[in-house]
Amino acid sequence: MTKWLNVGKIVNTHGIRGEVRVISRTDFPEERYKLGNTLFVEQGDGDMVPVTIAAHRVHKQFDLLQFEGHSNINDVEKYKGHLLKVSADDSVEMEEGEFFYRDIIGCTVITDDGKELGKVKEILSPGANDVWVIKQKDFGPDLLIPYIPPVVKSVDVENKQVIIHLMEGLI
Repeated sequence: MTKWLNVGKIVNTHGIRGEVRVISRTDFPEERYKLGNTLFVEQGDGDMVPVTIAAHRVHKQFDLLQFEGHSNINDVEKYKGHLLKVSADDSVEMEEGEFFYRDIIGCTVITDDGKELGKVKEILSPGANDVWVIKQKDFGPDLLIPYIPPVVKSVDVENKQVIIHLMEGLI
């Protein structure tokens, strides 16, 4: 059984020439939306319909896509509200020290002195560096940990564990 990765959600059509508006959920839109790439539209019954990228542009906060053979609004109307996916086998290769969000979310966060803080529940990207939101083990408020070298000391994706150094004022 094929494992699928979400690339984005088709939220609407755009114009009359068969473009769709996509809210992207991928870290690599420039890679996923390259001309000629094949994505899959997940239908309600679990069927996956292949579509090939014919055009891509960014408009406001949306990625606008046009698919080969779909040059009219009537051709893409049926895709509204559906997810765009790609096979997990087509995963982008990461360099040393880089991670997919899906690899980090759910990791247990432990301080360098051995105290378990909780688990990473989401990742924010506000600007210069990512911020990891930690749901505390003892039901306190969420912690915000910047993903910077002085704080995040090691990430073990296989064992779902992150070691951090608590700098003064971080908690």
